[in-house]
Amino acid sequence: MTKIDRYVVDQPRLPINFPTHTLPADFWEVLGRTVASFSLLEEVLCKAIFALTATRPYSEAEITSAYEEWVVKLERSLSDTLCPLIDTYGKAGREHPEATISNRDDLLKDLRAAAKIRNVLCHGSWRTPDPHGASIPFYVNKQSERFDTPIDKSWLEAMRQHVVELICAVINSVTHMGLQFPSSSGPGTPVWNSSED
Repeated sequence: MTKIDRYVVDQPRLPINFPTHTLPADFWEVLGRTVASFSLLEEVLCKAIFALTATRPYSEAEITSAYEEWVVKLERSLSDTLCPLIDTYGKAGREHPEATISNRDDLLKDLRAAAKIRNVLCHGSWRTPDPHGASIPFYVNKQSERFDTPIDKSWLEAMRQHVVELICAVINSVTHMGLQFPSSSGPGTPVWNSSED
């Protein structure tokens, strides 16, 4: 029988902060803030779905079935990932006769493009940076496309700012209808009055 040399990782000898040791702490801070911005975008989409579906008018004959479907839709939205939330939000906006957003298709397109980047940022494996401090995360999507854009702190900060703009656009799509954005103390007619519970 052939002898097999067997090995294990010498874990105590790994670099401090492995596997994030090749990029500086301020890079990870900006990445974390960018990812957290995407998390808020998901929450805002959930609340916008709630507002748009709760205020949509229904005929007397539709109310019971609409309510049953609404509860399921809201429960699903709480656990949906970004892409399904974008789809549900888009559908809720199209179905609301009083929706005033004029650039809905452009907003949905921008949201979907941002969702692709979010997947890279959250699921990519970060490589050693180039001499300019940019890293290309190892990420392959379901279409077998490999991500190849070098990402540095400036790129991440620009993406975070873009996500902030998307968050504001989604909120505006509700407040422009004269509604108060759910769970805020902003202006507008409340979507749900807790005293009615």
